[in-house]
Amino acid sequence: MQWDRSKTIGLAKVSCSYCHGYGLRFARKGKEIPCQCVFRAIFRACLNRFQECVEGGHHTSTVTLEYCRGAERQRVYSRKREEFMADFCLVSDRALDEIEQKVFRYHFLLGADCRLCCRQLRMDRGTFYHIVYKIQETLGRTFAELEPYALFPLDEYFSGMVRRKPTLAAQAFTPPHLARKSNSELPLSA
Repeated sequence: MQWDRSKTIGLAKVSCSYCHGYGLRFARKGKEIPCQCVFRAIFRACLNRFQECVEGGHHTSTVTLEYCRGAERQRVYSRKREEFMADFCLVSDRALDEIEQKVFRYHFLLGADCRLCCRQLRMDRGTFYHIVYKIQETLGRTFAELEPYALFPLDEYFSGMVRRKPTLAAQAFTPPHLARKSNSELPLSA
């Protein structure tokens, strides 16, 4: 994902002390990078969609027909809610280390509060919240920058947006009605 102000300003927290609500902050050598508040917002959006998918889990989701990229342009059937839930969990497991996975599982997936997590994991409250913020930032960046298909933006993930690049054969072929040029000119009007 190419980070620019138009993508980050809507996600940035207005009261952020680093970016002041602009979404980008200056790093070394004057380079602009996304602020951590943007990554936390991306994580919260993905987590909210995950929770919506889980709540509707007792109903069978609808099957959607998607067009695939490539020369064949095949179509595949998919269950987007189930795929999103699986991708959310698998990407999270790959991106986090062992203690972060435990905090993620207890706090975000199972819904345990701070006191229960601190008691179960034998850590103090400050350490717990540092890990929570680090999880949100790590997964927010991972969900947005995942290649080839990112989990965020959510509308692109769920709508099956088709991004087609013209193939060489399609570029070389010009339909006959477009290839002919008319020699007759239209008269100019005043």
